[in-house]
Amino acid sequence: MDNFIEQAIALATENVRRDGGPFAALVVKDGIVIAAGTNQVARGNDPTAHAEIVAIREACRVLGDFQLTGCDIYASCEPCPMCLGAIYWARPARVVFAATHDDAAAAGFDDAFIYRQIGTPPAARAIPMIHAPHTDAARPFREWTDKPDKTKY
Repeated sequence: MDNFIEQAIALATENVRRDGGPFAALVVKDGIVIAAGTNQVARGNDPTAHAEIVAIREACRVLGDFQLTGCDIYASCEPCPMCLGAIYWARPARVVFAATHDDAAAAGFDDAFIYRQIGTPPAARAIPMIHAPHTDAARPFREWTDKPDKTKY
């Protein structure tokens, strides 16, 4: 375990030296690193390109699956709310992280605002979320429910 955490920390440190963000993640299956990711947000102008997301995307490509069954994620830092959601959807066996969200906040990466927004009613959020009811809103879900050959996830 320590070796993979050390690798994630080293990768995050190297990413900072290449003008990237101070985050890295590894996806490990059966003791082998199958994917690695570093924060690519500024480099790729992609706000979703966090280290964990980059690593999950690559691991899923390598495995040919959208789930990380039997895999562990090793992250240089505790996952942010977006990455936490992606991790739960990917369903790895576990996540091991080094720095905490408090450590990240001290360096200017504070997610407390986002956590508070999740519990705020949609219309009252800093970016208002507006419910637009429509008579056909549930149609995609009905189609999905009725589809006999759907891929469950």
